[in-house]
Amino acid sequence: MSAVDKQYRWFKVAESAAELFNTGRSLVQVSVAGKDICITRHQQALYGCAAKCPHASGRMADGWVDALGNVVCPLHRYKFSLSTGRNTSGEGYFLRTYPVKETDDGLYVGIEVLL
Repeated sequence: MSAVDKQYRWFKVAESAAELFNTGRSLVQVSVAGKDICITRHQQALYGCAAKCPHASGRMADGWVDALGNVVCPLHRYKFSLSTGRNTSGEGYFLRTYPVKETDDGLYVGIEVLL
């Protein structure tokens, strides 16, 4: 199944991206459908990823986003592409990603629906 074929259930997490990022943090953790997810913005695009690093469970919300659009784990500085979740620093791990969209009525995270 390609990414285009995936279906999502969308969950509202904020009234707007501005509301979510009003704390000054670049990575914000939210709970969605029983999952902890980090949301960030890079070059005006919104991204979602798992809240824990797949290597040693570092809290991704305590990390940062580098200039290339990688989210960096604060524990061991492993880097993951925000768009694909692939590990870009060479260790071979994969960080789960989630689609994020902003509409006129709020900010939403998509959770894949299993068919």
